Amino acid sequence: MTNLTSTQQAKPVRQSQVTMTEMVLPQHTNALGSVFGGTIMSWVDIAAAICAMRHCARQVVTASVDALHFLAPVKLGWIVTIQASVNFVGGTSCEIGVKINSENPITGEAYHTASAYLTFVALDSHGRPTAVPSLILETDEERHRHAAAEIRRANRLKLKSELKARREHQGQGMA
Repeated sequence: MTNLTSTQQAKPVRQSQVTMTEMVLPQHTNALGSVFGGTIMSWVDIAAAICAMRHCARQVVTASVDALHFLAPVKLGWIVTIQASVNFVGGTSCEIGVKINSENPITGEAYHTASAYLTFVALDSHGRPTAVPSLILETDEERHRHAAAEIRRANRLKLKSELKARREHQGQGMA
């Protein structure tokens, strides 16, 4: 792991936030005229990666996607807004929270479409995990998201440990 340089000092959440807007086109839809879940997943991964790269000032890779919940369908011609923010940083990783909203531009109706949490690992020039800047929490909402992210991280680490122990017990090398 690499030590932080002077250009990697702590950063506020607002400095790396991303808002991405997409229009649902025919190639994004299924037979029901609503967007493919995989299209939303791709947009989520892109927005979250940009957010993580801004925060880390490094290349990043997606390590995990937690709890992607689809809450409402998105129809052809609608507008999708993806908002991504850093919720938590560890030694070499960061959790990005993503909220996806959709809007019918004709009626003005808006929906919370989906939410997700992704973990990214920052990489050094040799492709190895490297230290990331710490996070400056400025608002009560940011502190709330950070506290919830700590719980999710503890759960991810516990699950990872339990699955590893199970594989070792069963003599399996695959997840």
